[in-house]
Amino acid sequence: MRYELLVGLRYTRSRKRAQGRNRFISFISLVSMLGTGLGIAALIVVLSVMNGFQEELRTRILGVASHIQISGPGGELESWQQVADEAGRHPDVRAAAPYVQEQAMLSYEQAVRGTLVRGVLPDAEEKVADFARYMRAGRFDALQPGRFGIVLGRDLAFALRVQVGDKVTLIAPQGLVTPAAVLPRVKQFEVVGIFEAGMYEYDSGLALVHMQDAQVLYRLDERVSGVRLKLDDLFAAPRVARELVGSMESDLAVSDWTRSHANFFRAVALEKTMMTIILFLIVAVAAFNIVSTLVMAVQEKYADIAILRTLGASPGSIMAIFVLQGAIIGLVGLAGGVIGGLLLANNLDVIIPALETLTGATLWNKEVYYISELPSKVLPSDVVTIVSVSFVLTLVATLYPSWRASRVNPAEALRYE
Repeated sequence: MRYELLVGLRYTRSRKRAQGRNRFISFISLVSMLGTGLGIAALIVVLSVMNGFQEELRTRILGVASHIQISGPGGELESWQQVADEAGRHPDVRAAAPYVQEQAMLSYEQAVRGTLVRGVLPDAEEKVADFARYMRAGRFDALQPGRFGIVLGRDLAFALRVQVGDKVTLIAPQGLVTPAAVLPRVKQFEVVGIFEAGMYEYDSGLALVHMQDAQVLYRLDERVSGVRLKLDDLFAAPRVARELVGSMESDLAVSDWTRSHANFFRAVALEKTMMTIILFLIVAVAAFNIVSTLVMAVQEKYADIAILRTLGASPGSIMAIFVLQGAIIGLVGLAGGVIGGLLLANNLDVIIPALETLTGATLWNKEVYYISELPSKVLPSDVVTIVSVSFVLTLVATLYPSWRASRVNPAEALRYE
């Protein structure tokens, strides 16, 4: 073992016979280790929860929306089958489904709510969305042409106070022109299902009907609003959308999920970035503790440094001793923080209920967040970044005190010894 490492280890360890400032320096070293560990653990847990939220949000949105949406000019598409076949020839496109999308009012007894009506083909829609998985009552495939059935979001059904089997009145904005006046188009629909996607935007404002019923109601004949696509890789949506724009007719509008729901993901990404910066400040505080620890150690070890210099130690070796001492403090804190952070992040589903039982407080309200448990996803890239940046901060914190140690003059240090 090189003597620099040996001396650095001896300075780091707390010895039973250490007295006074030596023991206090050892205590400060322990505090620095704990501070580094807590900062690392907090970073891992918070970023894992943010990753879990981001994935949960993406899953819920894309379970109702589509990866790519192709719409015609003026919101109407004539030959949707040709467009679907052309888009389906792209190697990254897994499935395609037509849709009709219009505004409407739903009423039941005294309750009235505005909603977005989406006409779908159940068999094709199941290939691009997950409505069948989100059904809480009734069946998604109960949407049959000519039956005029309707599937409502959970919050929308709750606001209208309807259940499966009730009949709601749908009022279309397109009116019937009569000699007396323009009358709204009204049609009764039977509630055949209720879904809950976990996104308030959809649960409170989306109603599904069969596409043929929507075409009859809105007088579209064989026209549709557009075609929805599902890809093998959802993150390839921007690239695939650009390629489809170049290969399809110029009057078609192609939009991917990163544009139509950009605000959600930008908000989560911004929050994740700010939380990362804030929590890295905890690690920076721990690094300042390492600075103070090494400064006190250098002051305490003036005589030892002078003796080592008189024995032939170079300034670089003296600097290496204290760099190693600070690095050891940082590495121990890093190891403890990574282990603790991974244990916490991977067991939040057990820890949160235990804390709720212990404190009697509700830490995670399922009615508010629409998620049964706190989501958590540990990304190896996040852990590597956290460890790398934290270790660099630790090394930077050791440079100034170590440089001061290497500048000690042996004659001055031993003058009063």
